[in-house]
Amino acid sequence: MNVYFISGMGADHRAFSYLTLPKGFCPVHINWIPPHNKETLRAYALRLADQIDRSDPFVLIGLSMGGMMAVEIAKQFPPVCTILISSIPVAAHLPRYYKAAVKIKANNLVPLSLVKAAVRIKYALTSPPSPARRLIYDMLQDGNDQFLKWAMVAVPEWDNDKVPYPFFQIHGTKDKVLPIHLTHPTHDVPKAGHTLVMSHPATINAILSEILSSLPNFRKVPS
Repeated sequence: MNVYFISGMGADHRAFSYLTLPKGFCPVHINWIPPHNKETLRAYALRLADQIDRSDPFVLIGLSMGGMMAVEIAKQFPPVCTILISSIPVAAHLPRYYKAAVKIKANNLVPLSLVKAAVRIKYALTSPPSPARRLIYDMLQDGNDQFLKWAMVAVPEWDNDKVPYPFFQIHGTKDKVLPIHLTHPTHDVPKAGHTLVMSHPATINAILSEILSSLPNFRKVPS
């Protein structure tokens, strides 16, 4: 069965480098596409869905903003299940200051070039950088500025209030980007932050194995 992964803002398929799936499941990474001018997150997500082979059962896994994309796709094209990692299923779980940032057009006040420069400085002062930190650094530096500026508005303006079913949510207890006290995960990871796919891969892999191996439409392949 295909398992489609959607990464987070400023990230790509490399964010899932430390994850493994049980036998019988094939990882497929959905690639970001250029956003249209003033496109909503819902409309963008449905265009991403063109990369999914919907002729067979599939699973959706979304990381951070990718989880919001997965929710929107799942509402239109139901998968066997939807799994969110470091993400939220409904807009009500977003921190209030996200919407405030859009109102004051914070994405225009702080140039992305300045943000990336700050990350470069912080990275240079970290010795020695871990492989995971190096990966985060590389993804942010490689991120498309046009996409990031669009996402900084599209996420706070997201208006979903419906949770797809069946649904699972894996969240770190120390997530500062999307605080756990604002949402209701099915699985929490103690002492893990927003990048738990890289900091706690063994825990995430165990949870994914538990979820995927118990799916009713799971079809085992010969050993």
